[in-house]
Amino acid sequence: MNVARAVIEILKLEGVERVVGYPLTPVLEAAAEADVRPIIVRQERTGLHMADAIGRLSCGDRIGVFAMQLGPGTENAFGGVAQAYADSAPILVLPSGYPRDRMNVAPNFSACANFRNITKHSELLLGPELLADTMRRAFAQLRNGRPGPVLVEIPDDVFEETIAEPLAYDPVVATRYGPDPGAVAEVAAVLSAAERPVIYAGQGVHYARAWGPLLRLAERLAVPVTTSLPGKSAFPESHPLALGSGGLAMPRTVHSFLRDADVIFGIGCSFTRTWYGVDMPAGPTIVHATLDPADLDKDLRVHHALLGDARLTLDALLAELGDGPHPRAEERRSTLPGRIATTKEAWLREWEPLRSSDEVPLSPYRVLRELSETVDRDRTVITHDAGSPRDQLSPFWECDVPLSYIGWGKTTQLGYGLGLAMGAKLAEPDKLCINVWGDAAIGFTGMDIETAVRERIPILSILLNNFSMAIETPVMPVATEKYRSTDISGNYAELARALGAYGERVTEPREIAPAIRRGIEQTRDGIPALLEFITAKETRVSTFGEDF
Repeated sequence: MNVARAVIEILKLEGVERVVGYPLTPVLEAAAEADVRPIIVRQERTGLHMADAIGRLSCGDRIGVFAMQLGPGTENAFGGVAQAYADSAPILVLPSGYPRDRMNVAPNFSACANFRNITKHSELLLGPELLADTMRRAFAQLRNGRPGPVLVEIPDDVFEETIAEPLAYDPVVATRYGPDPGAVAEVAAVLSAAERPVIYAGQGVHYARAWGPLLRLAERLAVPVTTSLPGKSAFPESHPLALGSGGLAMPRTVHSFLRDADVIFGIGCSFTRTWYGVDMPAGPTIVHATLDPADLDKDLRVHHALLGDARLTLDALLAELGDGPHPRAEERRSTLPGRIATTKEAWLREWEPLRSSDEVPLSPYRVLRELSETVDRDRTVITHDAGSPRDQLSPFWECDVPLSYIGWGKTTQLGYGLGLAMGAKLAEPDKLCINVWGDAAIGFTGMDIETAVRERIPILSILLNNFSMAIETPVMPVATEKYRSTDISGNYAELARALGAYGERVTEPREIAPAIRRGIEQTRDGIPALLEFITAKETRVSTFGEDF
């Protein structure tokens, strides 16, 4: 067989069911010949976002694959790979490369060289005899350690060379490692002695499937739990100990309890300092449990550290703590749920006017509240886009089922949510998959609504259209006043219909829930739906500034 077909056979052995891509690359035709579904997108970024969601929702068990042509296809893919790298998403990226006799000739673009700083591992395949070892190294990196994109560049002339059959390849092993037992005992003592501990759970809890141990630890020690935005849904948010998730916008419960904590236990998180996450307060003892030693003391002074898989770490802590009584926990158990509930209720009362507003244009908070009350959230996977949709959705959307929310944001590229929702639908075909975006985001990836139609991926898109880059308006007052620089426009429901999807524009509050039900019904019939809600230029979000 030739190298292109051999690549597909290796992907099949590794459990890959589909390859997302943009022509021309021999990988896509070889996939079709081998009964592996090729999914063709309108632009490379969207395809990478789809592959990203496949890996996230399977906790890295199923690897999303994206293939693209040499030159412009590879250059266009850079942003999507950078986003996956920032959010630690496992993707196998397979760019075609220039033939070996031209690969080092300027200005020919080398994927291996140029993507090296935004991939976990980057390798150039120089000959067919190296394929098995090269792909084995790639999948070993994808399945072990901190997740991230891995790239294998294959020169065009190598694709057509032949490999002897049968193919000598066995799937790679996946490993986990756990923390130092001495450090576990030390941390267990710190948590037991803490008066006001808080657990901060990150995306690593999802990848380790550590939801059960996290819940047991919180309940055993009566500790409130908040999550990072990528970690959202790792802890049931209707639980009496749930504080919600923290991003640029957050519930007051997150802010209040982190501010007052004497110990913060970060599990499965990096504690990366980012504009779109929580800045940890100065003062508390920081316990950092992470898979990657590079995270330790990176942005935050760490007092105690546990290195290893989040599930193995939590299991070890639970074993060390035992089943006996913990006096501090018993003190908290009777009062803590009431304090959390009181703080949450007061915060929600402040936002109630926006969340129940009958004003026109529509309040985006009213739209998102009715969305939450109309869908079956336990049977839904939802994601946000960058900017206002993220900050208006994440504090208020309660999710109890793991992986029912795809949160992201160490970098925030507009247009990311559409591909994530499409990839989520491929990974979870029986669930309602939703992306919430704004009129700026659709300008980046909106043409891939046609991909959803053509590839039969029936997602629900909730578009909040305020005809403005509203979040930028306060920092661009002169440009807005003199040149209308933050004004944008469009009829996106008409665009969706023109691309073959269901499109509906909603302007009246009484039509919000009925429109959502109509959109859901369209997805059940296999048709992607876009609901365009004409909203107010709302710039207020649930943030508490630099109080930390």
